[in-house]
Amino acid sequence: MAQDEIPQDETPQPNPPAQPTGDELALRRRVSDLEREEVADVLREAAGEGRLSYPELEERLETLYASKTYGELVQITADLPNGLAVPASSDVQPVAAAGQQGVTHYAPVMNVFLSEGKRTGAWIAPQRQEVNAVLGDVTLDYTEAQLPYDEVFVDVKSILADVKIRVPQNAIVHLDSNPILGSVTEQEGSLGGSTTQPNTAAPKVFHIRGTAILGEIKIKRGPRLSKRLGLT
Repeated sequence: MAQDEIPQDETPQPNPPAQPTGDELALRRRVSDLEREEVADVLREAAGEGRLSYPELEERLETLYASKTYGELVQITADLPNGLAVPASSDVQPVAAAGQQGVTHYAPVMNVFLSEGKRTGAWIAPQRQEVNAVLGDVTLDYTEAQLPYDEVFVDVKSILADVKIRVPQNAIVHLDSNPILGSVTEQEGSLGGSTTQPNTAAPKVFHIRGTAILGEIKIKRGPRLSKRLGLT
């Protein structure tokens, strides 16, 4: 055998392709129309504060509505105070592994400024949701939502805004309230009748932290009256 010849069984094998990190997976995640609208609100707010010119706003909105991944949204808002942050590795895996023990789904922050934001119907609720409302109206309706988690955490800041959180009739609510010239109220009992179908599932636990500055945060139970009466 020649001195420089490498035996067949010792031929170097190519290294396996590197697995993407958690951050890379998060940035590749496909985004929804709802998430695009949330970023659009951030851009409009920045323009209203003078951080973006109106030509810049139009250009970024055009790029935004053509975007497909979370990473693209991060780039669009990277130079803004309320821009999206690159998620940490612990925040990834959420959608694919929703409902698995030890996995937490953090939704994008819901920023509402001089506008209205809603989560209603059969939406897939994250385990953790943060809401910042200024001079606007927000509705989070969990009564028809898909709830993969036994515990849900909601952190709300209301400044001169009206925030309504509607939880299932049998939900257990742990409320941590901090009203400052505002109000945070919770509906304890069953008002206006019951749902048409009895809920035999184990109750979900909602941990709600509310700060109301000259604003209102209301926690209600069960479907809206119009829903119970079959009007919607």
